[in-house]
Amino acid sequence: MTPALGSARTIIHVDMDAFYASVEQRDRPELRGLPVIVGADPRGRGVVSAASYEARGFGVHSAMPIGRAARLCPEGTFLPVDMAKYAQVSRQIMAVLAEFTPLLEPVSIDEAFLDVTASRALLGDGDRIARAVKERVREAVGLNASVGVASNKFVAKVASDLRKPDGLVVVPPGEEAGFLAPLPVSRLWGVGRVAGSDLEAMGIHTIGQLATVPESHLRARFGRGGADLRALALGLDDRPVEPFAPPKSMGAEETFERDHRDVERLRATLRGQAERVARELRAEGYAGRSVTLKLRFADFSTITRAHTGDPTQDGLRIYQEARALLDRVVLKQPVRLIGLSVAELGPAGAGQLSLLGPDASRRDRLGRALDRLADRFGEDSVRPASLLGGSGGRRRPLLRDEAPSSEEPPEGQGR
Repeated sequence: MTPALGSARTIIHVDMDAFYASVEQRDRPELRGLPVIVGADPRGRGVVSAASYEARGFGVHSAMPIGRAARLCPEGTFLPVDMAKYAQVSRQIMAVLAEFTPLLEPVSIDEAFLDVTASRALLGDGDRIARAVKERVREAVGLNASVGVASNKFVAKVASDLRKPDGLVVVPPGEEAGFLAPLPVSRLWGVGRVAGSDLEAMGIHTIGQLATVPESHLRARFGRGGADLRALALGLDDRPVEPFAPPKSMGAEETFERDHRDVERLRATLRGQAERVARELRAEGYAGRSVTLKLRFADFSTITRAHTGDPTQDGLRIYQEARALLDRVVLKQPVRLIGLSVAELGPAGAGQLSLLGPDASRRDRLGRALDRLADRFGEDSVRPASLLGGSGGRRRPLLRDEAPSSEEPPEGQGR
């Protein structure tokens, strides 16, 4: 199943190094070479969104509780997340990448796949194109990117992560399995803690070991996913680069300063989150069918509850569905984090809202008017009356389930 060398695709994965922290160091020269930690207030209970490589030397990493990061790196500079700035830099980066090929698939704010197969005749081989990509990104935004080049998306993604920061790894066609063989099985997509423990119990620690296991054995242990694991272990991945793939979901989460069981406070928090997600849906032209509630309790156990209905981008409807899910949960422990997300996204059709009656149409017009006010005067300039007292939590940036991002903690990871 190894592709013929002449027909192999050339896929590039671009991953910005410590993106949020690197942007801050770029904009604040006095912070260059120093440990920078972007995320929640270190006096609070949120998490690290990004850590510079200097901070990583102290053991700090993304998704770590911010309090632990402060203990590990007390001399670090702690900065809040500035999502508007990072999004603007991301748009600049994606514009640069689009110069190399129209087959560009952004998978998060700081990474993307490029299929440059058709660009080789004009721009050279994968290595040459990758070097040009790194140089153009550095010229455009003053930041370093790590890049992987391979015949498919999975191997390119693994390659980009091996020599950070500012790395470049090229895996020639036909050498995918050998490249992957010595790496730990945790590098495989779909191998989390549970699957990793199962593989370890089978005596499988490296991707090369996994590649030698008969597919029938893996199917017996992991079902249909066993065949997928073996294919990846062999370096096989035929998924195309999809330029216009929509996000799978949009959501928001908040971690409270103190765990609590105050139902009215939980409802108020959900109300604000619903409006933020609805605003993002309208801005991007999406409506979603599935609303999911997420609760994390004092012992860090987490539950999700979901409801699927008609497509919506209406904040009130999103809230009502999330609240109904919340009202069915028995709060046996105090709540640490609450969040909601909207999934099964599709284009917001012009005739969609009319099916829901005049009230929905009026709310849609009102929502768009409020969007214009928020764009002009800031997100908190217009809020539902129920939110005027505040939710008392630490607001996280909107979460978009497009792909795993090194800058987002597990609470907001995508597929």
